Amino acid sequence: MKKGGLTSFIILAMIVGIAVGYGVNWRAAETGNAQLVVTFSKNIKLLTTIFLRLIQMVIAPLVFTTLVVGIAKLGDLKTVGRVGGKAMLWFVSASLVSLLLGLVLVNLTHPGTLIDLNEVNRLSQSKETVEAAGKVVANAKGFSLEDFVLHVFPKSVFEAMSTNEILHIVVFAIFFGLAAAAMGDYAKPVIKGLDAAAHIVLKMVSYVMYFAPIGVFGALAAVVAEKGLKVFVFYGWYMLAFLGGIVALWIVLVGVGFLILRKRMVPLLRHISNPLTIAFTTTSSEAVFPKLTEELERFGCKNKVVAFILPLGYSFNLDGSMMYMTFASIAIAQANGIPLDLGTQLTMLLVLMLTSKGIAGVPRASLVVVAATCAMFNIPAIGIALILPIDHFCDMFRTATNVLGNSLATAVVSKWEGELEVNQQP
Repeated sequence: MKKGGLTSFIILAMIVGIAVGYGVNWRAAETGNAQLVVTFSKNIKLLTTIFLRLIQMVIAPLVFTTLVVGIAKLGDLKTVGRVGGKAMLWFVSASLVSLLLGLVLVNLTHPGTLIDLNEVNRLSQSKETVEAAGKVVANAKGFSLEDFVLHVFPKSVFEAMSTNEILHIVVFAIFFGLAAAAMGDYAKPVIKGLDAAAHIVLKMVSYVMYFAPIGVFGALAAVVAEKGLKVFVFYGWYMLAFLGGIVALWIVLVGVGFLILRKRMVPLLRHISNPLTIAFTTTSSEAVFPKLTEELERFGCKNKVVAFILPLGYSFNLDGSMMYMTFASIAIAQANGIPLDLGTQLTMLLVLMLTSKGIAGVPRASLVVVAATCAMFNIPAIGIALILPIDHFCDMFRTATNVLGNSLATAVVSKWEGELEVNQQP
């Protein structure tokens, strides 16, 4: 299924789900049969459950393989030295700014409060599950020091993978990647195998997305059956708030670019305008990798710098995606009525800082990271299927932002190293 075809099916599923859900909502109101909504929502949400379980199925292998390969490649920093250090300084700084911007924005706009998913969750859950979920909401609080230690350090990587304890997997992957990098050539076959496995898992993610229309249909039919057409108020405000965040992030990135590159910033934007357009329309950063490499070299960046910085940026510098993941995760918590104090939100931010690596190649793969983060913080995952109908449009903007961020990183590091040539092709 081509990407455009999948998007069309998602939109069609959204329309059909809304129509079916509204039909049930209208029928229940006309007949006074509230049980109709209960039964319908419980059964139709099984379709969403199928999709969400398929997403959860690939979380552990995706995080482990992509993070190990990305960290193992940092072994090149020993030969590149100063260049790599400056690149990582930029990546970490830009990532934190993006994540913090998403966190601030979602707390100012509160998009999730416009729709209450608690009632929808109760319609399709047993009495015991509802009681357990109620306790989670009632006792929601920040992590204690003991909670932090238990959630960071794993006692078994196999237990972590079987339960999707994402931070445990991240810690193991960091140690594994660092050890592999330290062993040099001896570990290369393992890293090559994990790199292939990472691409296989990313391909699986694209296959899982084929079930997205089913998940969208089930989620929207259930929500509209319960809430009516008020769901569109949520969609409108959610998209508007996110676009406000994208504009703010572009202002920050371009502003910093002007401070460092000065007059060269305008030529840089001109050179990357075509890759930005392609990334925006295809929602894939990888689709523009060859063209972006060519344009950055034409702009004046040396080939050796581009060849090192750009691949690293694709794993460690996803500014638009990281802003969105903070925004989406907390918005889903808001929709489920789960309060998150500042300490918990900052913990979530740090988790996303680590788990957002290596997802640039597959459209909507950021939803897998959001699903993992929600699971770690006991947030019901139905919100992922709820935001999926507009996720394609959000993905267009965040992918273009990723390309801008990586282009800036390459140009800035080139200038810091005195490797940015002046007289280049227009």
